[in-house]
Amino acid sequence: MNIAIQSVKSRFSRFAASAGLIAAGALLFAGMASAHVTVKPSVSQPNAWETYTLKVPVEKNIPTTKVALKIPKEVVFKQYEPVPDWKVATEKDSSGKVTTVTWSAEKDGIQAGQYQRFSFVAQNANQNTEAAWDAFQYYSDGSIVEWTGDEGSNNPHSITKITTEAASEVPAPAADSGHDSAGTAAGHASTGTAQDSTSPAPTPNPATEAAPAATAPASSATQTTALVLSMIAVVLGATAVGIALKRRK
Repeated sequence: MNIAIQSVKSRFSRFAASAGLIAAGALLFAGMASAHVTVKPSVSQPNAWETYTLKVPVEKNIPTTKVALKIPKEVVFKQYEPVPDWKVATEKDSSGKVTTVTWSAEKDGIQAGQYQRFSFVAQNANQNTEAAWDAFQYYSDGSIVEWTGDEGSNNPHSITKITTEAASEVPAPAADSGHDSAGTAAGHASTGTAQDSTSPAPTPNPATEAAPAATAPASSATQTTALVLSMIAVVLGATAVGIALKRRK
């Protein structure tokens, strides 16, 4: 009888250990999968000269060396903020409108466990609409992740809602102007080149506007929660393994 009970306990311990490790792996994968390439803000006003921020996290254990962003027809790309060790190239259509902006690493790129932000100014359409941002993330092994899917897909693209209701949908900026302006309601003038949406559009500065070059192909709270759950699952899995080994002895 004792032998049978010990056999059942041993099997249960092995099952618990395996389940814990599987759960840990699943949660870790989910945490990584939530680290999407995004463009913020998600809400802006018509005709505004908006400061947009492209955020590129690394989901693999190899560097990201390039990212290409398709500029939606609902906005007009104006200027970009230089980033050390990254070069910028643009692709334009027959009318001279920028259709693709590509950031390419001149050195090591974005390493595993890191992310990089790229800011630029674009003028929104003068009417209520939505702008979808398709992005292409290049890794050092030649693989490409296409962030072009609809909301809810594995690789969704970001969408900016351009609406006159933007001022009421997004909280007003904090008084301290030293904070990151990418998370504010409009993010105007964070680079010193964009103006408030009520001001007339300035003439683009050719010194910082990207020159035509090579052709390119076309929420943190959730990530933190996933990471915490992953750590808990790993601890539970390790504890179950320890119990199983102890009972075997």
